[in-house]
Amino acid sequence: MIAARVSGARVELHEVCRFPNEPVLAGGTLHWDILRLHASVVAGLAAAAASFPLASAGIDAWGCDYGLLDADGTLLGNPVHYRDARTDAVAAPVPFPDLYQATGIQHLPFNTIYQLAAASGTTLLKAARTLLLVPDLLAYWLTGSVSVEVTNASTTALLDVATRQWAGGIIERAGLPASLFPPLRAPGETIGLITAAGAGAARLPLIAVGSHDTASAVVAVPAAGPRFAYISSGTWSLVGLELPSPVLSEASREANFTNEAGIDGTIRYLRNVTGLWLLQECLRHWGLADLEALLAGAAAVPGLRYVVNADDPVFLPPGDMPGRIAAWLSARGLPVPASREETVRCVLDSLALAYRRALLAAQDLSGRHADVVHIVGGGSRNELLCQLTAEATGLPVIAGPAEATALGNVLVQARALGAAPADLTGLRALARESAGLRTYTPSRDTTPWEAAERRIG
Repeated sequence: MIAARVSGARVELHEVCRFPNEPVLAGGTLHWDILRLHASVVAGLAAAAASFPLASAGIDAWGCDYGLLDADGTLLGNPVHYRDARTDAVAAPVPFPDLYQATGIQHLPFNTIYQLAAASGTTLLKAARTLLLVPDLLAYWLTGSVSVEVTNASTTALLDVATRQWAGGIIERAGLPASLFPPLRAPGETIGLITAAGAGAARLPLIAVGSHDTASAVVAVPAAGPRFAYISSGTWSLVGLELPSPVLSEASREANFTNEAGIDGTIRYLRNVTGLWLLQECLRHWGLADLEALLAGAAAVPGLRYVVNADDPVFLPPGDMPGRIAAWLSARGLPVPASREETVRCVLDSLALAYRRALLAAQDLSGRHADVVHIVGGGSRNELLCQLTAEATGLPVIAGPAEATALGNVLVQARALGAAPADLTGLRALARESAGLRTYTPSRDTTPWEAAERRIG
């Protein structure tokens, strides 16, 4: 929960509180604890209203996952976590070439269309009358308004990439009722007035932002021109370019690039890379919270000695990540890390290599060259990862802001209230003035990275 004060010159972010977001395994299914999340949001809004003269609020969250409402507007069961195994062997309801031409969305096993296919025939889906994505479900509970924000809707593989309306033909072919999908809302529109956050925040306007967290993060990329690439680095790394129109070529589909809706009609042309999840799972397995000492040790490990394909699906589920990394390398006759520091260096080298691979492909497929890479989000604080990314791509890396999602969320709210520039160029200039940025310069010799790429295939 972040409060922000916006002036003509800068945005000041103030952390109000943080709360855990931990999945719950029940009956063999991995769920989100959505009621606890809602209660935490309500408490956070009340705390913010007690400390700041609030003008509005906005919600962003992750994509793809959803809640289903019955005819009375009551939630039917806890939303299922995208890392649940229910979509592992699901049959595609629409052939991927057709799906890609209509929606432009890459194939990920947890895309909403595949989750709904996995739920086909269930009593729950039969009883459902309305589908709301996670941020829209929270907005519904706060305001009573039923709608889905368009940037998050694009992650479902059920939105037409050209019209930015629900893809009626795809929905019909998937065997889903069109009535399940509520009206769409664009960033900057007022969703409604908050009625469920206590007296302090009651009647506060809830404004639609880029409710997909990456959409908000890309708004806050502090780019000074159009020739930039971005990496929104967190649990996932979203690696790509901002384009004026989608890329729907066969080569783009085969490379599994996605065309997600961005702010102001832009396209977030990107690929999902399994990001700091690899490192987070290693720390969880080791029972460690402090990363600094490990990063210092990892910096002393010779580079590219241990490299895995970070995008291999074997690394997607939770569990013993160090063991899976070692098994992946061993199965290919490659050296295996012998210490935690070596495992951390393996993860960071592998992520930088995955970033290189994705950025080269994005530029080739789109015909848009990037002169600089912006790393935003939590990963921008990881100095070793930022430097390795510069080395791997051969491009300067500008790191920051770390709270890019919150900053982009706030910028869209402020613009809707008339307190920020009207265009993306102006919003990004405000972001540059508001964030402490750090630049990492590459050596320009990418030969070792090319050799590492060949080694892992």
